[in-house]
Amino acid sequence: MRQITATELAERLAAPQGDQPLLLDVREPGEFAICRIEGSLLMPMATVPARQTELDPDDEIVVICHHGGRSAQVCMFLERQGFSKVINLAGGVAAWATQVDPTMPQY
Repeated sequence: MRQITATELAERLAAPQGDQPLLLDVREPGEFAICRIEGSLLMPMATVPARQTELDPDDEIVVICHHGGRSAQVCMFLERQGFSKVINLAGGVAAWATQVDPTMPQY
């Protein structure tokens, strides 16, 4: 499974050229309400199997959770379903808050 650090993702999102990855947040709605990376799509982990048809298997997808555990599980699931470009955000939004955006609320 591929991984990306919060800093690498921030650099990637700030780059003017190229296609941007889909940011797939697999946390629960209450967590998403507290903090999120701008532009991310909420799809709680438990709903991914039923909603995977909403995703394009050819798109690059960065999967996000609180610390990186749930997102890693979703990455492995999506890879088994034929998604070839899934990337886990190492450290999740917690890493984003400490490494990229210190103003982001943490929980």
